Amino acid sequence: MSLRGGFEQQAHCQLFRFTGQLDAYSDKQFGEFIAAHRSPGQPVLVDLSHIDFIDSSGLGALVQLAKQCGADGQQFVVVGNARVVQTVKLVRLEEFLHLQPDLKSALASLES
Repeated sequence: MSLRGGFEQQAHCQLFRFTGQLDAYSDKQFGEFIAAHRSPGQPVLVDLSHIDFIDSSGLGALVQLAKQCGADGQQFVVVGNARVVQTVKLVRLEEFLHLQPDLKSALASLES
């Protein structure tokens, strides 16, 4: 299964939703999709709650995006399902990626 992305401009953030697999075969596609839609200013929220699989390349793409957002002064938050959360916590990136358990919590963290 390939990666599919969606973008939605919210009142307080830029919301990116992905389904499928975020791995070595799709990390470039992930980065290109975000680059094509991300604009400076508003926070970036990446919803991975419907991702079936994430590997080290996918984590690398998230880290790179988090660094880009930080350099641009944008808040960055990731929402993940149990599989994503387990992988992120395994490499201790949950704080760096501002990992949130669900979309509601993520939106609330951006508004505070």
